[in-house]
Amino acid sequence: MLQVRIHGRGGQGVVTAAELLSVAAFEQGRHAQAFPSFGSERTGAPVVAFCRIGDHEIRLREPVLVPDVLIVQDATLLHQVDVFQGLHAQGYVLINSSRSFSELGLGDMVSRLRPERLITVPANEIATRHLGRPLPNAVMLGGFAALSGLITLDAVKHAIGEKFKPGVAAANVAAATEAFEYVRQEMQELGHVQAD
Repeated sequence: MLQVRIHGRGGQGVVTAAELLSVAAFEQGRHAQAFPSFGSERTGAPVVAFCRIGDHEIRLREPVLVPDVLIVQDATLLHQVDVFQGLHAQGYVLINSSRSFSELGLGDMVSRLRPERLITVPANEIATRHLGRPLPNAVMLGGFAALSGLITLDAVKHAIGEKFKPGVAAANVAAATEAFEYVRQEMQELGHVQAD
């Protein structure tokens, strides 16, 4: 079973990202569940959402403590919240930033993980181009599809189309597609093949 933890701030679509990921997994014939964990429910407050994806019915309901995938929608959380707590040694990490892991002060963390499973993507900039505001959730899922190969871009597009009205969906699909291509290009430049 794949366990995903998504960190962000209220108003960034963290809960929606988990829901979209679960719908994308369903689209691919997998079982999935998505659920949030709220502290103070206000815009800008740290928010965590979880998604589990498996080949069999999922009966677990507790928060994801040992994630296989960590998606960080707001890089300002990196040194405020222990977002890496429990991260599986073979885990995937996708961070919304135009800076590298080293530039983000995460060099020590990178050294203990597989470099081909770590990437940053400027999701706020991509979202702003397509949506007119920095809403990174769909962008991050497009990037995750390219990084991991665990979900397809088509499944992400389907999930977006199910969730949003046509105009909003089209903009989010375009943003997710740009992120997918961005991550693929970055991985090629870094000499990383898609992780297996």
